[in-house]
Amino acid sequence: MVTLAARPNIRDLTPFAGNLTVGDGDTGFTTSALVAAIIEANTATVGFTLVWQRTVRAQTIVQWGSGTGNQQRNQGFMHFFALDVGTGFEEGVLQLKIANAQQTKIKTLASFNTQRLHTSTPTTAITATPRDINDMVPLPEMWAQAAGEDSLLQLWFSTRITTTTVDACEFSLPITTYE
Repeated sequence: MVTLAARPNIRDLTPFAGNLTVGDGDTGFTTSALVAAIIEANTATVGFTLVWQRTVRAQTIVQWGSGTGNQQRNQGFMHFFALDVGTGFEEGVLQLKIANAQQTKIKTLASFNTQRLHTSTPTTAITATPRDINDMVPLPEMWAQAAGEDSLLQLWFSTRITTTTVDACEFSLPITTYE
């Protein structure tokens, strides 16, 4: 007879705040150039396109965001940009999603106007990245949905204002991991 292990309560696990960057993605989504190429290829696409994803590793649960929204500095802060270096930004809507392993159930947890997620200086990736949390968008832990083992954390993007050619994409998005 097989007995099933009890499903752990997320509140009984140890939380760790962290950030995801482009390099944390699954194969095909691990560099700025790869993600920028996906965005560039879908500039004229109506609707949203998957531009980045990461598979949740075994024995962990992950939620988008970190900290609590009711305490001003006790939460994660995010940035994102799709950039034609030296020319301008590809602007649009960025969606944070969670999908099951087969991608038959995909839930959107948040949407952001990317004009609020970077500086106004497109000279380099460094100048496009906000350095002051007063200029960043907060992302407290999102309790609406958690991603378990083999689930996917995903970013979907829809262009609203185009630039010449997207050749760089970077982000830092807060998460909370439970183990």
